[in-house]
Amino acid sequence: MSKRVVSPPAKTTPAETPRGGRARSVAELLPDIGRAAFRRFGFVQSAVVSRWAEIVGPRYAGVSSPESIRFPPGKRSGGTLNLVVRGAHGTMMQHIAPEIIERVNRFFGYEAICKVYMRQGDVPLPRPRVAPPSLKPVPLDLSASLRTIADPELKAVLEALAAGVAATRGAPVIGTSDE
Repeated sequence: MSKRVVSPPAKTTPAETPRGGRARSVAELLPDIGRAAFRRFGFVQSAVVSRWAEIVGPRYAGVSSPESIRFPPGKRSGGTLNLVVRGAHGTMMQHIAPEIIERVNRFFGYEAICKVYMRQGDVPLPRPRVAPPSLKPVPLDLSASLRTIADPELKAVLEALAAGVAATRGAPVIGTSDE
């Protein structure tokens, strides 16, 4: 005779229970992750970094980069903006420091910054935005076949697709190492 051993039912731990809620996309999670990282390194708003060229203009954004914003304990005004400035541009940036303070405060909408601290260092070159290729007119033989389409959005998308296909030459290139 064999003895049959019956084990008690396993208790479910919180780690084993199914998670509730819906699946979230990566794009939905990234702002939270980025916000935590920027706050850790002194940025209240990541937009200061991403929109630096809009705030100070392309000339000054090419030679400077915001590093952090430090506020007095418990306050969100009267802060110090820390900039990294390329080489000999430090003297020029010192002269326009009041203008930088004004532009950053205008961006925030209140007197967030009262001082600018600059240090010399390497500033990454801003990557120029590449304009999308201009669409050529759709060839007459294709435009005749698209006239029967009533939906204007669908028609525009199909015309753009046709123009893109007509503009390609050779075999398609899948992925590049540039990005």
